[in-house]
Amino acid sequence: MPGQRIGYTRVSSLDQNPARQLDQTQVDRVFTDQASGKDVHRPQLGALLAFAREGDTVVVHSMDRLARNLDDLRQLVSGLTRRGIRVEFVKEGLTFTGEDAPMSNLLLSVMGAFAEFERSLIRERQREGIALARKQGKYRGRKKALSAEQVQQLRRRVQAGESKAALARELGISRETLYQYLERPE
Repeated sequence: MPGQRIGYTRVSSLDQNPARQLDQTQVDRVFTDQASGKDVHRPQLGALLAFAREGDTVVVHSMDRLARNLDDLRQLVSGLTRRGIRVEFVKEGLTFTGEDAPMSNLLLSVMGAFAEFERSLIRERQREGIALARKQGKYRGRKKALSAEQVQQLRRRVQAGESKAALARELGISRETLYQYLERPE
């Protein structure tokens, strides 16, 4: 009995559409992460890895959707193929089975290295653009989550013994952000 075709899609931001990644690609089930690809600690990737069985095929639009760096890419592909799971990259037109010829492994390394290089170029251009915008006075960074008045009120309420977790929920910020506000000088 042939295994299932399991799709994996990943988008980095809320305004991106993961549907286009496997559009017109036949899959039985899709796991979608809405997270950065900076590492492999993504909830739906973990669920996919737990779900996939020997004989299945994991279908991914492109290598950079599965991993952003060569080490993670090679580790994921080899981990899946060792379990008897095929890995198919639609954009690159490559399939890995674990019984691959040395040429396939070379292609995986070369294509993965290009994807990693492309990502580093994008990040460099982004940093340059931000630096230029700052120089021109057009970039002010991210908008503050809390006003100065809200921060003062937050500090008073924490000193009064209120729960930090409850305060963070009430203010619509993470606990990490709350702690950053508390650590800043007044």
